[in-house]
Amino acid sequence: MIEFTPEAEQQLDDLRNHYLRAQRLKALRTLGVAMLEAAAEIERNPGAGLPAPRPYPRIAREGQSWVKAGHYRVAFRTTPTLAISAVFYDGANIPKRL
Repeated sequence: MIEFTPEAEQQLDDLRNHYLRAQRLKALRTLGVAMLEAAAEIERNPGAGLPAPRPYPRIAREGQSWVKAGHYRVAFRTTPTLAISAVFYDGANIPKRL
């Protein structure tokens, strides 16, 4: 199972809490499914990610790749260990939150 960096874990917790406060249980389930899909894709083929989400080419960072899962953009690293390093809702203004 792929691990999450502390920053990604916090972002995921923030999304979960937002959905719980808004009583958006379907969104909460969809988030869970998307994280499982992203983790499976990353573990299956870590080289398949993009350097940055297409709308945000300027946020590319050495050693980090991105995949899209459902309505979410997920960043990951392969070294020192394979880990998810960021989780954002697709409509979020990612550059202003990194």
